[in-house]
Amino acid sequence: MRLIGPDREHIGVVSLREALSRAEEANLDLVEVSPNADPPVVRIMDYGKFIYEQTKKEREARKTQKQVEVKEIRFRPKTNEHHRSIKVEQARGWLEEGHKVKVRIRFRGREITYPELAHKQLQEVAQELADVATVEQEPNMEGRTMLMILAPKKK
Repeated sequence: MRLIGPDREHIGVVSLREALSRAEEANLDLVEVSPNADPPVVRIMDYGKFIYEQTKKEREARKTQKQVEVKEIRFRPKTNEHHRSIKVEQARGWLEEGHKVKVRIRFRGREITYPELAHKQLQEVAQELADVATVEQEPNMEGRTMLMILAPKKK
């Protein structure tokens, strides 16, 4: 086994028995760091302290992580131009804040026989928001709805 000491110094290739005795002398734990290496790498360390520091790092990473929220605007194939423009402006605000926007057109009754109208409407929405958004998912049918996802453009 390749042994790394408590101060991260490389000790060399030793037997398991010797590695365990060195860890016992130092009053620390022998931890297998890389089992797939040839020979396997072990390290003498305080395992409890190692786990504590690792969870602390993960907590810090989660604090700095940015949560991307997905907002949604809904239309019907017969939604008029004025209502659509209001919803598009609302979506523009969300995209500028960095949120993703899901644009959904819901079909009711016999409206589903004209999916090309909804597809055209989604393309128009994407065109209106082209300056602040990119199309992450092209318009596609999911049951009785047509869906498109827009992501904010990188700055």
